[in-house]
Formats: sequence, structure tokens, C-alpha cells
Amino acid sequence: MNFDLPEELQDIRRLARDFAVSEVLPTVDADDKAHRFRRDLVEKMGELGFLGCVIPEEYGGNGLGYLALAILAEEIARVHSSLRIIFAANTLGPAITIWRHGSEELKQKYLPGLTSGKLLGCFAMTEPNAGSDVASMKARAVLEGDYYILNGSKMWISLAPVADIALVYAYTDPSQRAKGMSAFIVDMKSEGITVEAITEKLGNWSSPVGTITFENCKVPKENLLGREGQGFAICMQQLDNTRLASAAGAVGVAQACLDAAIEYANTREQFGQPIGKFQMIQDMIAQMCVDIEAARLLTYRAAFLKDKGVPNTLETSMAKLFASEAANKCADYALRIYSAYGYSEEYPVARFFRDAKYYQIVEGTSNIHKLIISQDALGYRKANRSS
Repeated sequence: MNFDLPEELQDIRRLARDFAVSEVLPTVDADDKAHRFRRDLVEKMGELGFLGCVIPEEYGGNGLGYLALAILAEEIARVHSSLRIIFAANTLGPAITIWRHGSEELKQKYLPGLTSGKLLGCFAMTEPNAGSDVASMKARAVLEGDYYILNGSKMWISLAPVADIALVYAYTDPSQRAKGMSAFIVDMKSEGITVEAITEKLGNWSSPVGTITFENCKVPKENLLGREGQGFAICMQQLDNTRLASAAGAVGVAQACLDAAIEYANTREQFGQPIGKFQMIQDMIAQMCVDIEAARLLTYRAAFLKDKGVPNTLETSMAKLFASEAANKCADYALRIYSAYGYSEEYPVARFFRDAKYYQIVEGTSNIHKLIISQDALGYRKANRSS
């Protein structure tokens, strides 16, 4: 078992870190406070190949794989969690799903734009009364001639206010429950679509989120992904991928908390010495170090298994759960170390604290991942059964 990253992946980490520090960091606080989404930065990420890791070269990607994507997502989140969301909402949402289940026409039409950042995608799964219970969604798509007529509402959709296309899940046969769900690619400029931004949220202020309402929206039947009734299976497969990006993002936020805590502990003095000399501060630093290393290894293992094509639902859930909890623990400890200064917006710790909570909620809450892991251990429902 080799834990060393190949030179190529080490180069990718350096490239991502250099980009994040030189291009993102200088304006991160101003962008965050202005709730400003930086599409120009997304396009620069596309130019550098960041958005094409899991897409083959023939469609504009580079095929570097999931581990490369995890490293990129970690380094971007280490500077700005909001920008990291592009890896889940765009790359591991519509892009890879089109590549796996779309027609050749859809691949040629959308993948080069999604991998370059010229097009932005989102995925629309969650509804007002359908969150963790995906199968309880109400959105309907009825085939009429050459079009599906789509009706329904989606909520908490990352990048919805700025997306060009959406991966949308809806029922084509509600009587079949999960087996009656289908997946579609929808042009967000189509008639019958209304998007409303959700601006009042706790964290990730620079990542736009919104509700999408479909009212008799016509979707060409060619935009169906896979076959009718495959939507739930496609959705679960997609979540396995987007959860990796969330785990990597959580590792990045946790690392940012540790970086800030170490710098502050070595410069802030009380009682005639740096506060890093006090054992209670050292205790928190030590716990942060161990949790981050464990979270990173769990995340990289999940990515490694994905690159090998090995079933990994269980390992991905473990990574997502542990990394999310580690990010929140590290954010809490960093704020304690900063004390009153951490509670203000003068230092970035307040932003880390706000952004970290997001990771316990998206792509399956921490409780959902506990269910997946525990039911696998107990033998009630094997997580990797259908891979």
C-alpha cells in the first residue's frame, strides 16, 4: 500500500494552491461579503483543466481522475469554500452524468462548455418536501410528442441563479415510486422556468443558491438521460460522486482553520508568552491535526477506489461524514483559539465557522451517512451492493 502521491498529482496540488493564493485569496473577503459569484474565476479554473478531471479528452476534459479532482477541491476550499462548490454542482453533477448516460449529441453539445467553464451546470434534486428522502419528490415529466412537459419545484439548488443547464430529476411514472423516476438535461433559458435566489443563508455567501419552478416547461425527449425509470439509480450514482467533492471541500476548510489557528497561536501573546505555549491550546491543535489527516486519508481512499472502478458507496459515506464533522470541530476550535477576534469579521475564522456547517447538511446529512454506515455494518443494507 503506497500513500505517496505521484509527482503528477503533487504538481496539481501546487498548481491549485498557487491559483487559490494568487487569484482567489486577494478578493476573498470582499467577494464573500458582497455575496459575489466569480464566474471569471470559474473560467480560469476551466482553462487550467480543473473542471475536466473526470471527463475524457475527446469531450474537453483531461481524464486525470477523481483523486486529482479531490485534491483540487480541497485546495480551492482551503481558500474559499464557496468556489469549491463548482466541482460538485457542475463537474460531478451534470458533466459526468451526461458523459455516463447521455447521447453522443448531448455529450458533444454540453461537455466542452462544462469542462471549460463557458457553461455552468447545476443539479436539481431537492424539493420543499423532499430532501433526504429523494423518492418523495413530486416533480413530474409527461411525454407529449417530441417533448416532456416538466412541472414542479426544486429548492436549495446550488448555482441555480447562474446556471446555463440543469440536471433535473422528475417522475415519469409516479406509480412505480423510485423505479418511475427519470433524469433530464434542461436548458435553463427554456420557457416555463422561474428562478428565485435564496440570499439569506448562514454561509458560503459567494455561492448562489435558489429555487427553480417549472411550469409546463418543454424538454426535448432527446434530453432524457439513460432510459425512463433510471433516474433514481442515476441520482444515487451522482450522489456518490458529489459527496466526494464535499468531503474534499470539508478537508480544505478544516485545513484552513488549522493554518489560521497555528499562525495566531504563534503570534498572540498572553501572560508574557505566545498562547501556543499553553497546553490547552496545544491539545486543540493536536486534535485538529489528527482529524484533518484522518479525513484526508478517508477522502483520498474513496477517490482512489473511484479511479479503480471499485464499489465505494460505503467508503465515500465514511469520508463525507468524518470530513464534515472534522471541519466543524476544527472551525469551533479555531474560533476558541482566536477568542473574541474569531467572533468578529476581522479575521477569516468567522467565515470558516459559517461555511463549515454547510458540509454537515449537503449531499446527505451527517445522520444519513451514519445510517448508511451503520446499516452496512449491521448487515441490514449493504452500501456497495449495487455497484
